[in-house]
Order: sequence, then C-alpha cells, then structure tokens
Amino acid sequence: MSVQARDLAVEFAYRFGRAPTVSRAPGRVNLIGEHTDYNDGFVMPAALEFATLTAASPRPDRRLRVYSMIMDETREFDLNSPPAVAAGDWSDYILGVALMLEKSGRTLSGADLVVWTDVPIGAGLSSSAALEVSCAHALITAAGLPFEPIEIAKVCQRAENDFVGMRCGVMDQYISCRGVAGNALLIDCRSLASRNVAIAANLRLLVANSMVRHQHAGGEYNARREACEEGVRLLSRNLGPIKALRDVTPDQLEASRHKLPDLIYRRCRHIVTENARVLEAERALDAGDFVACGQAMNLSHVSMRDDFEITCPEVDALVGLAQTVEGVYGSRMTGGGFGGCTVSLVEASAVEKASRNMIDGYRVATGLEAEIFACAPSDGVRLIPV
Repeated sequence: MSVQARDLAVEFAYRFGRAPTVSRAPGRVNLIGEHTDYNDGFVMPAALEFATLTAASPRPDRRLRVYSMIMDETREFDLNSPPAVAAGDWSDYILGVALMLEKSGRTLSGADLVVWTDVPIGAGLSSSAALEVSCAHALITAAGLPFEPIEIAKVCQRAENDFVGMRCGVMDQYISCRGVAGNALLIDCRSLASRNVAIAANLRLLVANSMVRHQHAGGEYNARREACEEGVRLLSRNLGPIKALRDVTPDQLEASRHKLPDLIYRRCRHIVTENARVLEAERALDAGDFVACGQAMNLSHVSMRDDFEITCPEVDALVGLAQTVEGVYGSRMTGGGFGGCTVSLVEASAVEKASRNMIDGYRVATGLEAEIFACAPSDGVRLIPV
C-alpha cells in the first residue's frame, strides 16, 4: 500500500503544492449476516486488503476541494454554506460525511483532498463505506480532532442514510473503522459491541466478483428494510413491544406466521434465521469446525435467494460452482444483493482449483468473466506513511 500512498502524495503535491497525510480505510467482505445489521442483529464481516486512500491537508478557510483520481473530477464546497441537497454523484459521500461530522459537534477546518481506491465499485464490497471512513479520518486528522472509531462509524452511516439516501445499517462503516488483521468481527449491531473471530491461517476468503450490478438495487434494498419494519409492526401485536426482528425467535415467528402476509413472513424468516446462523458460524470458527461454518454460509445463501430474494442468476451460478469444489467449506452471496460478489471459505490449498472452476464454469454459464480474489482480513482505518 505504501507505493499507492506515495503516488497519491505526489499527485496531491502536484495539484495543491504541499505535502499531505494519507488515510487508508478498507472495504469489507461479510462472511455471514446479510441485512441483519439494520434489524439490530448480528453480522460477521472482515476488512479487506482493498482500500480507499485519501490524501489531505488543511486549508486556512472553510472550503473543501476534492479530486477523485478514479473519476478524474474535482468538486469544491463551502462548509459555511453547503449545498442543501445531494448532487447524485460520488461527491455526496464526502460532503455528507463532512456535514454529519459538523452536525455531531466536530468543527472542521477546510481541506484539500485527493481520493483513490482499488475497492471494486458496485461489487458489494462496500466501496461507499471505505470512501466515507477514509475521508472522515482525513478530515478529522486535518482538523486536529481525535478519531473515535465507533462514533465515526455512526456518523458515516448517518451520512449515507440522511444525505445520500441509502438506508444502510452500520456494519460497513464499523468494520472499516475497527477491522483487525487476521480476524473477522462478530458485531452486535444493537449494542455495537464486537469480538474478534480468528480466521485460521490455513483458510482463505475467496471473493468472486460477478461483474453484474442490477440497476434496481438501491430501491430494492430500501424496500427490504421497509418489509422488515412492517414485520415488526405486525408481530408486535402478538409479541408485545419489540424494537426489531432481533427480538424475535424462530419459534415465535412460526407461531405468528398466520398473522403475516406471506411476503412479509419470508422477509422476516430470513432475518430471524440469519441471526442464528451468524452465531453458529462464530461458534464453528472458534471451534475449528470449518464444515459447520460452511454449512451456515450455504444455508444463508439459500435464505437470501428464496426468502429475501436478493440474489440473481449470475451470483447463484458462482455460488453453485464454488460449492462443488473439494476444499470449499461454504459459499454465499455477500453484500446488499442483486449482483456483486460471492464469498467462499476455502482451504488455502484449494484456492487455485476453486478459482479456475468458478472462472471457467461462469464463462460457460453466463458468457461473463468473473474476477476472483483470495483475501485475508486486514486492519481498519489508519494513517499510512508516505
């Protein structure tokens, strides 16, 4: 990463005439626990080696100038009179973070920023959270303020919810802030407590990018959240005051099934059973029972496909291809859905065979070329030397 950081610093010096600090925030892959975060449930993500870098230096005024090396575009904002509405492009994530930092009581200086990323955009590896957290870290550093990981994760989530308009949970920002190399994190999205879950040295996280992203993804994501909220409203008539689907057991859901429309029931069933699968996967990894962890991942994909209906034929094909290879313990879609990536828990010795099987089989099934990455968990956001 130091090579990219040095190149970024050179670009910054060329554009702005001074030396920057460089903040690095990773993307993430979620081993298991999809759409449970905004239901106050459990998730188990890992930070990736893919990351967004933000070079930054303070300015004496209250202006933000941001250049994206990926988009080759510059945006400029005045923090004293910011735009009232989002522009509908990449800059919304950065301005939204700045506005929410200030709304949280943190007074920023102006700053010049240059942003670069190798997190695949639109692939379900949380390029948006990596951008938010990297820029938040850069702006806080430029202002000389302390970086409080959990609080900043919540600020970045609010930026995406309230300014960008995506009603995501806090998982993506949390793992980008708090990732630990060599570990996934079991996150309780209600209390925001977490614990490390070691990924054994003989295992790899094999991420496969389907290279498809269906255009209705944003609206459908919000629709799933609304369905879960409707489920809570209806279930509370039988179960008493419940805050979220986290408060519902599988037995309680089944007992109330006749009170729910079938669609709402199936959406709720995914969340309620997914929470149980996350805890089983954690137990299995801690015990070295990789087969049991893989079974939980496989069942998670079935639930996302049939109950939550967020997969697509291309992603289903990749999961099926991975599951046929010896040494692949489990495979599932990861991310918000409707395209993007799969994640497989794989023996290191099986990575090459699994990758080849997925690439060749996917080409035959869809005519598309999948991108495959063998990953190990990385650390969360930090300054890196240049």
